[in-house]
Amino acid sequence: MSLGLSSASRPARTGRVINFGDHRERAAEWTLVFVELPGRRAEASGVLLLDSESGELHLKLRRDWDEVASEEDTEIFQELEHDLQMKAHEMGGEGLLAWLEENAANTVRTGERTQIIVRDFSSTLNRLYREHVQTSVRPYRTHLPIYSLEVAAGPFLTNPEDVEPEGWAEMPDDLRLDENMFVAHIHGQSMEPKIPNSSLCVFRKGVVGSRAGRLVLVRNSELADENRYTVKRYRSEKAYSDEGFQHTRIRLESLNPAYPSWDLDEDEDETKYQIVAEFVRVLDEG
Repeated sequence: MSLGLSSASRPARTGRVINFGDHRERAAEWTLVFVELPGRRAEASGVLLLDSESGELHLKLRRDWDEVASEEDTEIFQELEHDLQMKAHEMGGEGLLAWLEENAANTVRTGERTQIIVRDFSSTLNRLYREHVQTSVRPYRTHLPIYSLEVAAGPFLTNPEDVEPEGWAEMPDDLRLDENMFVAHIHGQSMEPKIPNSSLCVFRKGVVGSRAGRLVLVRNSELADENRYTVKRYRSEKAYSDEGFQHTRIRLESLNPAYPSWDLDEDEDETKYQIVAEFVRVLDEG
């Protein structure tokens, strides 16, 4: 089966540097990519998100082709995302969308375009993909469990085999997964712009090594409900004495200057405040 797309060699992946100060709202359009395989109905298998201002096309396709396609077709579909990226580079994002709308009809086609306002294209792409593309769940290989913060801070950390997740979220393919990781919604503005209000975020339980400078999920045992959970940057200062290095100051910092930061009293680190997990990344914005 041929899809009539570019066959250029795959480029090496590079890291993405994000400047959160540039997250202004921009007009965009998005559409779904539908794939119809022999003996199956057409299924939403990816998302195309066009930056109307720059013309850049952001895209994300499913990865579980071996679950839905023959071995021969799987090899072709595994190259589809790369081929679309190359064609978007050659034709421009608008040009590729127009080409797909005019030429793609049978095996691969696009849906109707929808206008949207976007602040962060990566997060919006992940959210649209999660909402519209149903893929095979492969625990801790492609997906992580979603827990409420109450569960994540309690049963999940102490007896995970007895706790059922609320669902499973597919992760970006550049994120290495392990069974200590989970996903939860974070509410509040104290860590904006890095962590927008109501973001779906990835965490790793069991902070290994020094916490200094890391973003951590903190539980305040004196508060109730999800108000007791917050993400803060952990700062510490140490001094050397006859007993070795001792903490002289532990501070939990907000990134948003409009919200308070505070120093912990000597015993508060383990009594009033508990470090539940380490923040890994924002998966998508609420």
